[in-house]
Amino acid sequence: MRAIHYYFIGTGTWFISHGIQSVMFAWLVTMVLLETPEKVGLAQMVMLVPTTLLMLVGGSYADRFGGRRVAMIAQGFGVLPVLLLLYVVAADSLSFTTMLIYAVMMGCAQAFVTPARDGLLNQVAEGRIQRTVVLASLIQFGIQMVGLLAAGLADQIGPIAVLSGQAGALLVGVIAYRRIPRRVQAPQTTHAPMLPSIVDGCRTVLASTAMRPVVLQNIFMGIFFMGSYIVTIPLLIREVYDGSSADLAIVHAANALGLVTSIVGLLFLGDIKRQGRALLFTQGIGGVFLAAAGFGFGFPLMVGCIYLWGLCGGVAMSMSRTIMQEQAPDDQRGRVMAFFSFSFMGAGPIGAIGSGYVVEAMGAGPTLIVASVSMAFVVLVIGFTTSLWRLHHVSEPVAAPSDERAAAGP
Repeated sequence: MRAIHYYFIGTGTWFISHGIQSVMFAWLVTMVLLETPEKVGLAQMVMLVPTTLLMLVGGSYADRFGGRRVAMIAQGFGVLPVLLLLYVVAADSLSFTTMLIYAVMMGCAQAFVTPARDGLLNQVAEGRIQRTVVLASLIQFGIQMVGLLAAGLADQIGPIAVLSGQAGALLVGVIAYRRIPRRVQAPQTTHAPMLPSIVDGCRTVLASTAMRPVVLQNIFMGIFFMGSYIVTIPLLIREVYDGSSADLAIVHAANALGLVTSIVGLLFLGDIKRQGRALLFTQGIGGVFLAAAGFGFGFPLMVGCIYLWGLCGGVAMSMSRTIMQEQAPDDQRGRVMAFFSFSFMGAGPIGAIGSGYVVEAMGAGPTLIVASVSMAFVVLVIGFTTSLWRLHHVSEPVAAPSDERAAAGP
């Protein structure tokens, strides 16, 4: 097998695990432990904080030691919290504290796996970057549905069987990364001090009239949409539909199916010229579908709304990443994309804990509606006050700010 095949196996096993985790973590906290909305939000925030804080460090380690090695070690570390959860479930001693320990450990693993895997992609693509990126995206969301559906069987086959499958998938990925030839490593480069390098990339993003509004909407998407996905929707399923792990899995799978449908559709449609317009339009329409899911029209209609929300999200995600990739200077692309990911992940904990408190005060359905209306307001402000709506295909990448401009600020 070629290196790219082992890469796809490693990527696929991580997202099988991620799909299982998306359902099992929410199910155990929300429906087994029956924690309050504030604690559900706290648990999800604790999962996100280590990833946010350590992601840039993980990228630096991947550059220094090679994506293959870092991905292999970090994914191996990710097996440990799953084994911990297996032990406490088997011993019938599951607690909220155990779930927080699991969240911290898995968040740390993801902080190193994600940049290592992304950096390794260029090394295994064999000159076919665009095709490899598309295939990786399809694998990411397609195989994640396998994990989601497997986790949906927790009520029938028990959590021990599902968690054993998660641990097994992660171990297969470790073996796959290990079998990637050692020569496939990130190139060793001279490293500037980390903080000045990060600040330089931040200045470049803030100096760009195209990238700045993309990052801004990314922050609010993390607050309103990520919080809705990982906190409000599981609570809605519990409170309104008296749902099970299978119901939670169906809703998550519907969202992932919407994302996959979008990616396949974009693959056949080709380039979208008005990328900023497509980004803002789909974010706004997606918010309408998310709000509709909060009105309590019935579980089947809710699933349909979540699918359509995912459909819009797939376009928005693709357009935002494309804009950032095209506008970033060649010598700063890694830092620009890291800042882009950081803006979303950094806002996620705020959305998670905030959603928990709003659900406690208003209920899950109204919280989805509030989040959607808030995001629609952000989209309108960005559309009317920035040049993103008028952005047309590939503009010239913005140059890195000079010392004088950097000193003056963006």
